[in-house]
Amino acid sequence: MNEDSSTDASTHKNTATSGFIAVLAVVLTLAAITWAADVFRLVGLLLYTEQFLSGILAIAVPLVFLSVRAKKSQKGDSIPWYDYVFSGIGFICASFMAVRYPALAELVSDAPIEGLIPGTIIVILLIEGLRRTVGHTLTVLVLIFVLIGLFGHLLPGKLAGKEMLARDFFYYLAWDSTSILGVPMKIVTSIVMAFVFFGQVLTKSGGSTFFTEISMVLVGRYRGGQAKIAVTASGFFGSISGSVVSNVVTTGVITIPMMRNAGYRGVQAGAIEAVASTGGQLMPPIMGAAAFLMAEFLEIPYKEVVVAALIPAILYYVALFILADLEAARTNIKPVDEKDIPKFMDVLKTGWYFPLPFVVLIMALFVFNYSPEMSALISVLAIIATSMIFGYKGKRLTFGDLLAAVRQTGHAVLDIIMIAAAAGIVIGTLNVTGVGFGMSLMMVELGDNNLFLLLLISAFVCIFLGMGMPTVAVYLMLATLVAPSLIEVGIDPMAAHLFILYFGMMSMITPPVAIAAFAAASLTGKDPMATGFAAMRFGWFAYLVPFLFVVVPELLMRGDAISIFLVTGKSILGIWFVSVAVMGYAIRHISPLMRVLFAIAGAGMFVPDKILNIGIPLALIGIVLGGALIALDWTRNRQASPT
Repeated sequence: MNEDSSTDASTHKNTATSGFIAVLAVVLTLAAITWAADVFRLVGLLLYTEQFLSGILAIAVPLVFLSVRAKKSQKGDSIPWYDYVFSGIGFICASFMAVRYPALAELVSDAPIEGLIPGTIIVILLIEGLRRTVGHTLTVLVLIFVLIGLFGHLLPGKLAGKEMLARDFFYYLAWDSTSILGVPMKIVTSIVMAFVFFGQVLTKSGGSTFFTEISMVLVGRYRGGQAKIAVTASGFFGSISGSVVSNVVTTGVITIPMMRNAGYRGVQAGAIEAVASTGGQLMPPIMGAAAFLMAEFLEIPYKEVVVAALIPAILYYVALFILADLEAARTNIKPVDEKDIPKFMDVLKTGWYFPLPFVVLIMALFVFNYSPEMSALISVLAIIATSMIFGYKGKRLTFGDLLAAVRQTGHAVLDIIMIAAAAGIVIGTLNVTGVGFGMSLMMVELGDNNLFLLLLISAFVCIFLGMGMPTVAVYLMLATLVAPSLIEVGIDPMAAHLFILYFGMMSMITPPVAIAAFAAASLTGKDPMATGFAAMRFGWFAYLVPFLFVVVPELLMRGDAISIFLVTGKSILGIWFVSVAVMGYAIRHISPLMRVLFAIAGAGMFVPDKILNIGIPLALIGIVLGGALIALDWTRNRQASPT
């Protein structure tokens, strides 16, 4: 009897806690939506932005400690007593900051004890929340910057920063509007959360299935159509999902079995899905919400980011399509069986309205010039209205589905909020100590001596720092740490920011922490590392194109129309030549020597003449060599074919 009573009490406690966690997640999302829709001002509640951000932390910090255990080995619904304590303390301190911000933010130079204690506690809790949600790598990096803030004046030479007392430093991190409560947190709690909610509602309404089916109609009848369906569907859906892993899991459960059944090996199928899903984060107009962040950082209109990012993203998918096609030809993979391809009109009849929210989004952004967050919310209303009225395959979006999307958004953004706080700590430290200037100066000196070496080092740093983080978080950290140095050496700011975004995204398919490839491997049951290395092979062009658009501005739509057209055309031809070399197949299997020659021909299409001026246009050499190789392979294939 006593045991039964104890069990019932424990179950009731767990249920109550789970309900409370769900409520916190819902409140977190609704608060962000309300702020983005400017409801606070409309009802007469005038707040400093930093007060709102502190209020968000008052919800997010308890939610992290109640939802994420201190150790991954801690399973089950049981929440340790100390997490309840941390949650309560975090709520009290962040709420105090929200209430007292107008008075205490003006006293950063005095650092009164009234603000120092709650501010320091919040900084510590945020770092622990970062460790729980993201892992050790980024946490260690943030701790290093905290040490720089405390002891930066002891650094050697040009890196030496301003000496600060511990109390002044921690007060600054918590209360100054250029640190934790700065730009990264503002962007995440408005733009990013709005678009994460957009993606959640679209998923609940059946949008991912629709985009997979429309991709099947468009490319399923071609050689290797199964892989091309994966590429197309992931490109469609990945742009708005904001999470590579979410995209892999959402579309991969359909596309990976389809590729396996067609004859693609498990490692190949997983790699293609991982690369395609990663590319979705680079595809305008949304770019996993990174486009809006980039516009904020560069202080330029959003449409300029979309225009600049378009050609590299198209070339990314052209390369993946070519590789998938060559692999299908090499292994004799047939198109999708005609009976498995839905009728075009049937697909349109059931989901014709799914493109409407995107039309609404583009109109709101470009025609009516609404803010990104307001545009996202208007698009969400379009999804809700059409899904509730028309439904998809007999199922209409319900209030329960909508509530689930609100709740899941609250959980989905926790790691991004913690990373935004971490980015704020890094930015604040660099600003207040002056170490950022010293770092930029050293990078400038390196770039003056060897620009390629600077870009290469930056690429490795971006891949390392991006490991295991979602798109927005990757971009926030790299825009803070790496982009300024690239801009200081004279690289076009747009090229610098796209450079770091591309290599940050490449961390998703680059071992040892290739989380997109690992997610795909979990669906195929194959070795994660092998899938990661295969993904690098299929995504080879993404490692090259950032270097190209740094030195070839036409790839970013800079220049006259004819130059842009010619550069894009020769890039596509170069992609084909190099892809043939990578796959070892043109019209038929080719020898190692021909693979090397195809690679040389492709390189001739990519390397600008101003870098290697030999008196003859390199593109002309590449076209002649590549054309001769294709002709030779075609001739040999005809001779080998039975008459």
